[in-house]
Amino acid sequence: MKIIKLKDQAGDELLYRAQIDSESVIKPVREIISDVRKNGDQSLKYYTQKFDGVSLRDFQVSSQEIDTALERIEPPVSEALESAAQNITKFHQAQLPPEWSINVQEGITAGQIIRPLEKVGCYIPGGRAVYPSTILMTVIPARVAGVEKVICCTPPDQNGTVKDVVLAAAHLAGAHQIYKVGGAQAIAAMAYGTETIPMVDKIVGPGNIYVTAAKKEVYGTVDIDFPAGPSEVLILADEGGNPEYIALDLLAQAEHDPEAASVLVTTSPELAEEVSQLVKQELPLMKRREIIEESLAKYGHIFVASSMEEAVRFTNRYAPEHLIIMTNEPEKEMKNINNAGSIFLGDLTPVAAGDYGSGTNHVLPTSFCARMYSGLSTESFLKKPTVQKITKEGLDNLEKTVVTLAEYEGLYAHAESFKRRISRD
Repeated sequence: MKIIKLKDQAGDELLYRAQIDSESVIKPVREIISDVRKNGDQSLKYYTQKFDGVSLRDFQVSSQEIDTALERIEPPVSEALESAAQNITKFHQAQLPPEWSINVQEGITAGQIIRPLEKVGCYIPGGRAVYPSTILMTVIPARVAGVEKVICCTPPDQNGTVKDVVLAAAHLAGAHQIYKVGGAQAIAAMAYGTETIPMVDKIVGPGNIYVTAAKKEVYGTVDIDFPAGPSEVLILADEGGNPEYIALDLLAQAEHDPEAASVLVTTSPELAEEVSQLVKQELPLMKRREIIEESLAKYGHIFVASSMEEAVRFTNRYAPEHLIIMTNEPEKEMKNINNAGSIFLGDLTPVAAGDYGSGTNHVLPTSFCARMYSGLSTESFLKKPTVQKITKEGLDNLEKTVVTLAEYEGLYAHAESFKRRISRD
């Protein structure tokens, strides 16, 4: 990995990493969405045959298929999923916000109530790898929030089946139905509904460029979580950082995808050099070496900052999906961090912990989006209607404010609706 001095560089080129350019596929995606919206299940069968190479009569996974998957799943994997599910549930239960009410002024009470979405769709990608942990991360928060119906869509293999671990994870997480549909056609089905698949209120979960483009296209008809790009990590370290752990965390991130970004920002030139050498030593031992090599060649960087202040400024500009702080006082540095999807404090807290078992959600904003988005959470599946109640005293106290502003804006019926209540009381 190349070592670069931050003070010798200028501009935003250091912040660049892979981003999904959905414009390149928007035309075929729009055609698929329009077709599914018009022809429903008939279109789903056509696209499943075209893209997945299998002809299906029924898209819904049967209870027998789920039972068979649960019987075949290896006990260590089943136990790991159950342990992860318990931690994820506990963490997301703590995120449930309270309802509240205050007296704004004499006679004026206002507050906020909490209501879950009714139907949510979780997309489960297929292809390069299978991620049962992501199923837990999308379905469990929705169930904790109280969503009445949570469905999952995932592409079938050429035998028309779904991997056992996917079915086991979805069942364990509490999904109500699972459908063998993938790609942009699955997003369209969940957004508009078909004869088989119900229309939902929100669609969450990662996917390929077609899935991402489709989610953007149906946004407004339904809500979505956020556009998802290749995964990324930034490690912020001083001279106290553990070089072996840093090297392994960079390699771990790079094995996700050839487009993944792995970055170290440190105030220690010695640490930078040691990490660079350790990455070279460990790389030949990695099972996904080819993916890691391509990823690091594109988006793997080691930056040396002249001060921790400069390092933190760069970190906030980078707005990483995952941020590991390996400094002598990680909590101190965290106070100055504004932009990060999920933060991991200290040498003993790898991203892998959050990916699988600590309970925090690993569906996180990428590609600078941590500047304005938070990761998926229980609140992602909640609505927060506001409530107010006015008494006669409250009407009197608000009269000048409401009537003056309504008439100033030329909305005289608004003013009259208020004044008539005062006159009749």
